[in-house]
Amino acid sequence: MTEGAAEGEAPRDEAGIAAAVLAAYEAREPLEVIGNGSKQGMLRPVQAARTLRLGGLSGVVMHSPEELVVSARAGTTLAELDGVLAARGQSLASEVPDLRHLLGSEGEPTLGGAVAANLSGPRRIGGGATRDYVLGVRAVNGRGELLRCGGRVHKNVTGLDLCRLLAGSHGTLAVLTEITLKVLPRAERERSLAVRCAEARAGVAALSIGLGSAFGVSGAAYVPAALAGRVPGLSGPAALLRVENFADSVAYRVDRLRALLAPFGTVDVLEEEVSRQAWRSLRDAEPLADGEGAVWRLSVRPSAGPGVAERLEREMGAAWFLDWGGGLVWLRGPAGERGHASVCAAVAEAGGTWTLLRAPLALRQVVAVIPPEPEALARIGGRVKAAFDPAGILNPGRMRAGV
Repeated sequence: MTEGAAEGEAPRDEAGIAAAVLAAYEAREPLEVIGNGSKQGMLRPVQAARTLRLGGLSGVVMHSPEELVVSARAGTTLAELDGVLAARGQSLASEVPDLRHLLGSEGEPTLGGAVAANLSGPRRIGGGATRDYVLGVRAVNGRGELLRCGGRVHKNVTGLDLCRLLAGSHGTLAVLTEITLKVLPRAERERSLAVRCAEARAGVAALSIGLGSAFGVSGAAYVPAALAGRVPGLSGPAALLRVENFADSVAYRVDRLRALLAPFGTVDVLEEEVSRQAWRSLRDAEPLADGEGAVWRLSVRPSAGPGVAERLEREMGAAWFLDWGGGLVWLRGPAGERGHASVCAAVAEAGGTWTLLRAPLALRQVVAVIPPEPEALARIGGRVKAAFDPAGILNPGRMRAGV
């Protein structure tokens, strides 16, 4: 089966998912597990004899607005789920990125895909990752057996915390079939402050001041001059800080933040619609989407972000911007082994980690797309994999070659 193929089974219920996995297990045939294919271009390609598509397993099965809890099947699109939540003034907490433009894919992103990849957007800086909001899951392991973990309440101590283990496993341990999440009230109003900082270090310092204040900053990014024209509302390099809440609260906090940040440079205010467009663009890495080359997502301490980005700009002509207060570096550069080695070296020296998020198939087949694990952790990971998927049939090679 080649990457991006549309063929495969698409069961419409959990029993069908379990039957498909069991058949692959008994035949000892690798199984590629995907939702609608919106993230197939991420990480390593899966070479599998069979494909299991989860897009038909969709629908919200429970929503308790008073308890801020929702349960939906794994193939439910994020757009459908957002519509259900918006009708009751709620939203997903982690601001999941939509990477279709960046990856050149078309399928509608699904809830299962978001949780399996543990994708989180700009609100991660203060609100936590997607996995932090997963209360419970239903899943099918590599033997075709149904697993249940967690529950539908916030305080739940039933069994081991398998929810966090499965979130971010990219379908290599089990096939998610239903997910229960904590959700949050939808902000009534948002505005952003754009602090005109020509230097990235000054921009990150401004972000740090804002994040350390009492004014509830929910997004903190720095955009250099080279990419400023690709972000709505920006005409030059800027540190961008977002404030969300009730209308009166937003107005008050924006005024206080504006005064607090004035020493860093001119402070412009992005009103509601422009602010939303700007953060949507940064969430989805739109400023890097149209250019050629590979795209990496680097995680370092915020104070190291500018140095890593500027080093790679000098060494390989990389384009970049910073999110999460400077701790998340989105970077685009030449799609070759030499450039990849430069990225790995720079991040290692900074004590961080990285993901090769977008690259030609030929490169993703020959280089690591995530850092190698220390030997002790690799042994533990191997035992976990064997417990969930003893025949190694689920998305083999997706994260690491041969696994």
